[in-house]
Amino acid sequence: MNDRIPVSVASLEKFSIALLTKAGLSRQDAATVTESLLSADLRGIGSHGVVRLTSYIGRVRAGVMELNPSMEVERESPASALLNARNGLGQIAGSKAMALAMDKAEVCGVGLVSVKNSNHFGIAAFFAMQALKRNMVGLVITNASPAIAPYGTKTPLTGTNPLAVAIPAAAERPIVLDMSTSVVARGKIRLASVIGEAIPLGWALDTDGKPTQDAKAALKGSMEPIGGPKGSGLSLIIDLLCGVLTGTSLTGEVKNVTDTSGPSKTSHMFIAINIGKFIDPEQFKQNIDAVIRRIKSLPSASGSPPYLPGEIEFNLEAKRRAEGIPLSPKVIAELQDLARKYGVTENIG
Repeated sequence: MNDRIPVSVASLEKFSIALLTKAGLSRQDAATVTESLLSADLRGIGSHGVVRLTSYIGRVRAGVMELNPSMEVERESPASALLNARNGLGQIAGSKAMALAMDKAEVCGVGLVSVKNSNHFGIAAFFAMQALKRNMVGLVITNASPAIAPYGTKTPLTGTNPLAVAIPAAAERPIVLDMSTSVVARGKIRLASVIGEAIPLGWALDTDGKPTQDAKAALKGSMEPIGGPKGSGLSLIIDLLCGVLTGTSLTGEVKNVTDTSGPSKTSHMFIAINIGKFIDPEQFKQNIDAVIRRIKSLPSASGSPPYLPGEIEFNLEAKRRAEGIPLSPKVIAELQDLARKYGVTENIG
């Protein structure tokens, strides 16, 4: 970690937008994808940050992902919709779907929009937090490529399948839960593999079902689910609600983001809950503040103050906005190589 180089948010933003527009995205879509990637880096989820630019562009160049497809709503009711992403970028489909879910929640109280035929969309919290600006609760789930073995087996079938929930507060910071159904997101192991770092025991198993610290062996094996059978079961349920419900894929058919043999067949679900249809929004947010303060006032078990879901990430975001986002020299080199290939003149850092 000590060899990482801090890069300013502004320079990374300019670089990413320039690279994505050179690759063929509109500036608006490039800005959306960039915002998602920087959100991940700022919140300490480097596995889903600008490091993903290489794999995204690689998939486009391999002809297995579309840059500018005509996404369309195929089915719709007052409170729900099904958006066909037509193999486009997950961030673009996700932003469209979350906006539509919120519009429906304004009228119906709850809006649910599912997305079919999509791709990796970054961090789920990026979309869930969009609901905060409209006094809504955001809930987002997505399936992913096989990484977790169903409980009692040793062959990966379900994904790490993240879940994010964002709940607004008044004076306090929002509560934002963003978790995978594995002990850690697979992207963290992929990042460790790229930069040559060992992983902690308890994160993953090798192909023989044995604990490993070797990131490359872990990527060939399976991830440890949270809570054993509970995490394994939750991963399966999310896969059924995303892939099977949208008619995109059966469990186990989603392709890894680095797999260029064909479309990824990723699916997502976005839910917006209009607080004002249930309780006065300001009263609700003040009540959330009261709950947060009550938790903060409880005796500490470790001597350190308790953190609410998302609080560490908000603190880290403030720090990185001021000091820069730390990137490994290897990641910077990969991005600079992309820049040369596409004639991007903006510098990193």
